[in-house]
Amino acid sequence: MTVLLLEDEPRSAERLAGLLKQCDPTIRVLAQLPSVAEGLAWFAAPGRGPGQSGYPDLLLLDIHLEDGTGFQLIERAGLTLPIIFTTAFDAYTLQAFKTNSVDYLLKPIDPDELAAALAKFRARHLAPAPDLTAVLRLLGQRPVPVAPVPAYKHHFLVSSGPKLRSIETTDVAYFFFADKATWLTPRQGPHADVEFSLDKLAELLDPARFFRVNRRFLVAREAIHTIHAFSGGKLKLDLLPPPREEVFVSGDRVPPFKEWLGK
Repeated sequence: MTVLLLEDEPRSAERLAGLLKQCDPTIRVLAQLPSVAEGLAWFAAPGRGPGQSGYPDLLLLDIHLEDGTGFQLIERAGLTLPIIFTTAFDAYTLQAFKTNSVDYLLKPIDPDELAAALAKFRARHLAPAPDLTAVLRLLGQRPVPVAPVPAYKHHFLVSSGPKLRSIETTDVAYFFFADKATWLTPRQGPHADVEFSLDKLAELLDPARFFRVNRRFLVAREAIHTIHAFSGGKLKLDLLPPPREEVFVSGDRVPPFKEWLGK
C-alpha cells in the first residue's frame, strides 16, 4: 500500500509516518508535504495521475495546511482517491464525508483508531474481486453469469448534539419509529434520528442481518437476546440494548422470521 501524507507540522508528520509503519510495516510513504502548493506540484508531476504507478493508494490529509486547507487541494487537484482526514478540528466532519472520505481522525492520532481506519480502507478499496471467468477458463469451462452483489449501506452519519458522528451498520442494534421520526439505536450510546423511513431502510440494509419484525421495529440479528412465545401466535423479543417499549413479531411475520433466524 502506498500513502501520501499532507501535514504542515513536521513532528506530527513524523509521528504519523511512524504509526503507519507500526500498523503495517509494508506501507510505503511516498512523501510528506506541508502545503497545498506542494501537494498540487506533487500530483502534477509525470506518472502521478489516477491509474498511474506513482498515484498513491491512500491520502492522509490534514485540513489546515501552511497555505490553505486540504479541501482546496482536493478541489484544485481534482482528487478522487480515498482519504483519511487527520485534524485537530471536529467542525469539518460533514464536509469531509462529502468527499471520498474513509475516516475522520482527531489529533493526537490514536494508534488503534488509525489501525481501524486502515482496516476500513483495505476492506473497501483493496479487496480484489475474484476473476471467476479466468478461473473457469483455466478449467476449460464456459463462464457462468454471476449475479451482482447488492451494495448495502455500510454506515450512517448522525447528529450527536452539535457534532456529527459516523456509525457503522455493524454497530446498529435496531431502528424504530417514534414521535414521527425514525431512530437508530447503536449497541452502545444514545439513540439518533436518521433521515430514512423503515421501508427505505429495509431496502438499504443487508436482509441477512436485519429483519422488519413489525411496523415500528427493524432489528439486527445480533440484538436479539431472548425470544418468548406470546398469545395470538406472536413472539416477544428481548433486545439489547432494551428499547423503551415491548417488541413483538407480528403474527403474519412469525413464519418468515423463524426462517430468517434459521439461515
